[in-house]
This record gives sequence, structure tokens and C-alpha cells, in this order.
Amino acid sequence: MKVLDLWQQAQRLPFGKTIFSEALCLKAPFFGSISPEFEELGPGRAVIKVKNRRKVHNHLGTVHAIACCNAAELAAGTMTDVTIPSTHRWIPVGMTVQYLKMAKTDLQAIAESALPPLSDTDGVDWIVPVRIVDTNGVEVVHADITMRVTPKKKR
Repeated sequence: MKVLDLWQQAQRLPFGKTIFSEALCLKAPFFGSISPEFEELGPGRAVIKVKNRRKVHNHLGTVHAIACCNAAELAAGTMTDVTIPSTHRWIPVGMTVQYLKMAKTDLQAIAESALPPLSDTDGVDWIVPVRIVDTNGVEVVHADITMRVTPKKKR
């Protein structure tokens, strides 16, 4: 079943967002290290919440930079997955990150981007911007994640 279909079905259940978030972390266990909570997911947009808790802290007591990168990759990856056509596949091939401010509150990772024109024969590098914002809407981290989108191999 497709990720978007699972998300839409989860919305009809009590605690559906939590169930969906936990199920996704079973598929990709590393993302469980930040206990993400999906808030929105659809073509061209994903929003994931990361709570400010001890397990994601650095030595300064703020949300660790790599926890933010983890959230950014999850938001960009799931958004890409539900945006590209079923004839294509994707993989992250690069990330540039700017740490703008200390992350002292709960955070949201917001991936928003329009799908570029795709090729039926060649790969396309799609740069997906992700804003990590605090509860005041201040951007604390910015990531640009390069997703290589290629046609699926015919079997």
C-alpha cells in the first residue's frame, strides 16, 4: 500500500497520526530516535513535529543539530514519496544545512516544494527545501535535501 493511502486511512482512526508515525519508524528505525509526529502529509507538503525532550538534546540542553537533520530528511523523504508518480523512485543524495538559531522549543520540520519536470529515461535531482521552525515560527535550521528521482527499472 502507498504511503499516502496509509496516511489518509490513519486520519480516520483515533490516534491515527500517532499510529502512522510509529509505523513509519518501524519501516525506517533511525527516525524513531526523534519520535516524530506527522501533522500533515500530501503532494508537495509534509509537516512533522519533534518535541523538545531530553533524548534529542545536545550538551547545551537544546535540540541537537543532527536530530533536526533527521527530521528534515524524514519530512523531505515522505513528501517526495507521496509527490512523485508511481513510475518513479527516489533516494536522497545530498543535504546542505544551515544552523540559524538554538532550538529551544518543540519544532516543526516543513518540507514544501513543487515537483520539477521528470524524465522518462534519466534521473532528475530535485532540491527539496525544509524549514525547521520553533513554536514562535522562527526558522532555527534550514536544509536543502537533494533527491535523485529516476524512472523505475522495468522488470
